[in-house]
Amino acid sequence: MRIAISIGLLAFLAAVGAYAYEGLTVDAPVPTYGIVVFTIGIALLAAVCIGLMGLLFYSSRRGYDEPPHIKQ
Repeated sequence: MRIAISIGLLAFLAAVGAYAYEGLTVDAPVPTYGIVVFTIGIALLAAVCIGLMGLLFYSSRRGYDEPPHIKQ
């Protein structure tokens, strides 16, 4: 069963790689709106990543990551 899943995933990876290679080798110019959309997407992704890392450090320093203390 694991071998069949592994073969299927490797075939999917090969198909995605071939599709990406075809997309990268075409000499089609990127329109201006494409560059703007990619830039906005990258900026939003960076903002979300920075915010999540900030929350991670905040919760770690405030002790929110520690297990609760149960009084007996």
